[in-house]
Amino acid sequence: MQFSLVGAALAVLDVPEPERKVRRSQAAASDWRGLRITHIGEAAPPPRPARPARPELLPPSKVKRRKIGSASAGRVALLHALAHIELNAIDLAWDIIARFTHEELPRDFYDDWVQVADEEAKHFDLLSNRLSDLGAAYGDLPAHDGLWQAAEATADDLLARLAVVPMVLEARGLDVTPAMIEKLRGVEDNASADILRIIYEEEIGHVTIGRRWFQWLCERRGLEPLATWQALVRERFRGPLKPPFNEAGRNEAGLPSDYYAPLVDRPDG
Repeated sequence: MQFSLVGAALAVLDVPEPERKVRRSQAAASDWRGLRITHIGEAAPPPRPARPARPELLPPSKVKRRKIGSASAGRVALLHALAHIELNAIDLAWDIIARFTHEELPRDFYDDWVQVADEEAKHFDLLSNRLSDLGAAYGDLPAHDGLWQAAEATADDLLARLAVVPMVLEARGLDVTPAMIEKLRGVEDNASADILRIIYEEEIGHVTIGRRWFQWLCERRGLEPLATWQALVRERFRGPLKPPFNEAGRNEAGLPSDYYAPLVDRPDG
């Protein structure tokens, strides 16, 4: 019996070890692209993906801010935080594949999110290997659970998930990553900077994918995209959108300032 895409997604979500999660994600993407998996399938994903015993998960306010400097500790803290984001991003991509099959989505939707999942696995691998080069490993430092909290807040509606995860959280990555790259180059850590450049360029594509399917679903539901996005962000995302914004990167991803500028100064809640 052929394994379904949803079955492959659940196999990724159900494994706690990062290395196995990465390998299962890559294998599932390869099988989908190679047409060894063609059936979508249907099954309920877990409320939360399996997670390793480490890192310890703390509230965001309790995780120390990372500062890039010539000492390796700051760079390790930065790369560890980014690796944690990418591990969550693997699960977020497979969760969006498995959770919303009732929407009767076209194959192109699954093609796009399988690509995202595959690239997020690559990003985690690159960061994990770089941590190893610096004498560290994923799990060595605490991390926070904010990304999956956003997933839980949008688990009931694909439109809300698209509005918040790619179009807010991943778009935020476009804002902050160029400065990280510059600082890493400033301390002559070109190996880390090169990894972040790869991630940045591919994350533009991820925001593009999120925006494209958000607009597609708005059109199917007869909704105006800009007003709908702003309403969903006010409802489902905690806190204001924070400048500065990388307008060039956001524009490249199809997310112009008329989307996010009106939400910058709104009060929390």
